[in-house]
Amino acid sequence: MNSWLDTLLHYSFSIRDFMWGNWMIALLVITGIVLTVVTQFIQIRRLGNALRLIVLGARGKDYAEHDVGDISPFAALMTALAATVGNGNIAGVATAIATGGPGAPVWMWISGFFGMATKYAEGFLGVKYRKVAEDGTMAGGPMYYIRYGLKEGTFSKILAATFAVCGAFAALFGTGNMAQSNSMALAFKSQFGVPPLLSGTVLTLLVGLVIIGGIKRIGAVAERLVPGMIVFYFAGALAVILSNVSHILDAFEIIFTSAFSTQAVGGALIGTSVQKALSLGVSRGVLSNESGLGSAAIAQSASKSSDPAKNGLIAMTGTFIDTLVVNTMTTLTIVLSGMWLLTPAVGVDLDKTRVVLENLHPRVIETAQQVGYNLSNGGLSSTALTAAAFNTVIPFGMGGTIIAVASFLFGFTTLIGWAYYGEQCLEYIAGVKVKKPYRVIYIGLLFIGANLQGQYLNVVWNVGDIANAMMAFPNLIGLLFLAGIVARITNESFRGGRRIF
Repeated sequence: MNSWLDTLLHYSFSIRDFMWGNWMIALLVITGIVLTVVTQFIQIRRLGNALRLIVLGARGKDYAEHDVGDISPFAALMTALAATVGNGNIAGVATAIATGGPGAPVWMWISGFFGMATKYAEGFLGVKYRKVAEDGTMAGGPMYYIRYGLKEGTFSKILAATFAVCGAFAALFGTGNMAQSNSMALAFKSQFGVPPLLSGTVLTLLVGLVIIGGIKRIGAVAERLVPGMIVFYFAGALAVILSNVSHILDAFEIIFTSAFSTQAVGGALIGTSVQKALSLGVSRGVLSNESGLGSAAIAQSASKSSDPAKNGLIAMTGTFIDTLVVNTMTTLTIVLSGMWLLTPAVGVDLDKTRVVLENLHPRVIETAQQVGYNLSNGGLSSTALTAAAFNTVIPFGMGGTIIAVASFLFGFTTLIGWAYYGEQCLEYIAGVKVKKPYRVIYIGLLFIGANLQGQYLNVVWNVGDIANAMMAFPNLIGLLFLAGIVARITNESFRGGRRIF
């Protein structure tokens, strides 16, 4: 069994490295730059307007009675954030640091900045080209704006179908399902000793109860749960940051030095290349904020909105909250606590049988002694790394408890959000009749992700990365073709400094 898993792990890394090679990074960044330029830096000049819309949405004043849609714009954003603010923020950021070094988040921030313009375009086009499905609900997303926004023909139909197929695959086997249940099961097993089989069963029941009600129930749950879970996690991370606030400049020095060099502060050599850090930073950033995947456009298409530009503004706040706020909090807790030194990036192998204490850097051994960590247990990564960072400040192991609860909440909301994404992708291909069997298959696959643990958890994250790349490619091509339309209508909407309320 181990031999087979080792082979799978090897090939998953190879495929993942190819899919997230320089060509994909370039396509993502170029698309974000193009959309940033044609919208005249919408993520800077209209950020205040966008955040005001969120405040209005929280008060139920973000749409008019005559606006058509299934859920409010605020509920649509919360559904998108439910799918976006997930274990990518806890486990994904930690895995990027553990594998690519503490500099990987810099590339998350850079891609996130340009990704805000990408997310704006996705939310914009989602409303502009959405359709009414057979059952009366709204149907939209990249498959619709690619097919109906591009010139009608074989090319647009193939590109749209490719996105739908890859989106369904990503929802079932990648970002939206197995990676989340994996992180949730790991957190509960390490913190409370809960067997993955049990946590997988509970997840199946809870997720099933929500997704059976469709987008209206998903939106209602997300609207109530998402704001609270973000504040809960934010409070725990803030405790770690404030306890180490005197070292905040040193932390940023480590982060930025490591982003552009293999030599970290104190002489610790990061065991990875700058290209690896860049690749991991961008891919984990996309895994976390989903800018370029097109997934958020599916949720935004259900919004009660008649103004594509307004919908785009609301959509882009998702990337701002996810990457520039939540991911930054996770990064700072790991770096300020010093836990980044106990990772494979600095030579501490995850497999404890391969750890040779004599070969480790003195700073690694010193840090382990200070926090009472036994290096013979192997290195830290994923959820366990973030939990260890929280535990350095929050007493009685409660930091790990916070991570376990946050992991469950983040993962749960991501699971319900991505269940809707995959459903819409399959509905585009096969019609509304596919909804019920899809939901059964979706919740059944939770078990596989929940029970794949140990060093082989990278298989799950690699599958998620591969599926995301397969999903992003047709969406990015569509966005580049439609950039002119986004630019023209955006400039008309904001001519004369007009604000959208």
